[in-house]
Amino acid sequence: MASTGGCMCGAIRYECNAEPIATAYCHCRDCQRASGGGFSTVVLAPNPAVKITKGQPKAYSVKAESGNTVTRKFCGECGSPLFSELSASPALMVIKAASLDDPSGLKPAMNIWTDSAQPWSYLDPNLPKFPKNPPMG
Repeated sequence: MASTGGCMCGAIRYECNAEPIATAYCHCRDCQRASGGGFSTVVLAPNPAVKITKGQPKAYSVKAESGNTVTRKFCGECGSPLFSELSASPALMVIKAASLDDPSGLKPAMNIWTDSAQPWSYLDPNLPKFPKNPPMG
């Protein structure tokens, strides 16, 4: 089943032809800065399943607290955050949930990078919390 999404102004569109691997609330400082809030809601998908169908996002790379490179992709016109690519996990594409046309069916299953969570940011007590990344595998 394909999911579609894009930026606020419509300059960039994409589709994802795979079910999410995971959905999470990420509380790392980079996600806080990129989202302008206490966390970013993210959807992990297989990188090959995500295809840009219109436009070309701009990219900005940073060295994350983990020591890996995170490349954030966003619309150069309206600034909407769209994706993140992680040097440590090139097989994954991190989709910013709000960029999906219909994110209403998402069910985040965990909070990650909670060591960086702001004291005023709500963390659902029913979800697992990981101080950094969750264990993979």
